[in-house]
Amino acid sequence: MAISFDKAFGIHPESLALRSKQAEVVAGNIANADTPGYKAKGMDFQKMLSQAAQKQQTGMSRTHEKHLDVSIPASSGLEFRMPNQPDTGDGNTVDVQLERNLYLDNSMRYQASLQFLTGKIQGLKKAITGAQ
Repeated sequence: MAISFDKAFGIHPESLALRSKQAEVVAGNIANADTPGYKAKGMDFQKMLSQAAQKQQTGMSRTHEKHLDVSIPASSGLEFRMPNQPDTGDGNTVDVQLERNLYLDNSMRYQASLQFLTGKIQGLKKAITGAQ
């Protein structure tokens, strides 16, 4: 009996990829906190995760290069964030405290997903080897 990693891992690999992308976006905002005119960007994680789940549920993928690609192109998910603070005069909308909190929250959620996947992999390894 073959093990289906897609079924075993579920949506968690996509979740890790999205968390990684979100960390890059937030880090970019923090790096540009002093750049005049920079507009803070954000990513709607839930929207992107539900798009990934829909794609996973359809189960349609190209198995041959001559097959038609029927996948729906996903949006990048990046949007400009609404500023929480008044304009300081240089047009920059980055709130450094908010970005740091978002980065920390995202980091903890990334670690939780990673620990979940590690547990799944260890369980599969035990099932394959028969070790206790």
